[in-house]
Amino acid sequence: MSTQGENEARVIPLRPPARQQPPAPREPLWRDLVGGVLRRERLAQNRTLKDVSEAARISMPYLSELERGRKEASSEVLAAAARALGLGLGDLLSLAQQDLVSHTSRRTHGRAAGPANGLCLAA
Repeated sequence: MSTQGENEARVIPLRPPARQQPPAPREPLWRDLVGGVLRRERLAQNRTLKDVSEAARISMPYLSELERGRKEASSEVLAAAARALGLGLGDLLSLAQQDLVSHTSRRTHGRAAGPANGLCLAA
């Protein structure tokens, strides 16, 4: 007498399951880039958070949050922080843009850049 379990067919996969692709590196957030520039410039000048925050007339905890990319600052606050570091707002944004370009070129090094990701269509 056979049991019900003996009559069940076992499913054997024909090929191993596909490996999941590792997640693509995330694009840096603008607030991370700007915050990194603020911190880098402050440290290059050997200045403290307290010194720069007082010069910019923004709170020290808020400046710290900006530097760590935790807060989205208004253009007025960014301009004040930049001025406190001897930069213009355009200088700050230009440095952040350079960091973005550098990050993007590192991501695409060795691969075709651009929206097509190396796909070429011929007519």
